Amino acid sequence: MSENKRTVSKYMEGFSESNHEKILSCLADDIIWEMPGHFNLSGKEAFDKEIENDNFTGSPTIQIKRLVEEDNIVMAEGAVQSKMKNGGMLDAVFCDVFHMRDGKIFHLTSYLMTK
Repeated sequence: MSENKRTVSKYMEGFSESNHEKILSCLADDIIWEMPGHFNLSGKEAFDKEIENDNFTGSPTIQIKRLVEEDNIVMAEGAVQSKMKNGGMLDAVFCDVFHMRDGKIFHLTSYLMTK
């Protein structure tokens, strides 16, 4: 497995564990995270605040179905489930596009669709 794929796998593990330190260790200082139609965040501090979103409780369950890498881009396709504070459940599929630099994520675009 390449260094970039290892970083993305570690990042996903961090989210499954709600482990801020693990997630942040995968990111470049100038990280940009965008979810088209929902948000656009810049910097580790803003990213850190979104790790445990106020709408959810506990850690999400993430299943990665595929990791594909070309040049310094890693794409992760999978599914995520998470309990919501309002009693509901997020059950969604995702495609995350990770732009990598020196083994770190510096730009992430997340496409998410509920089932």
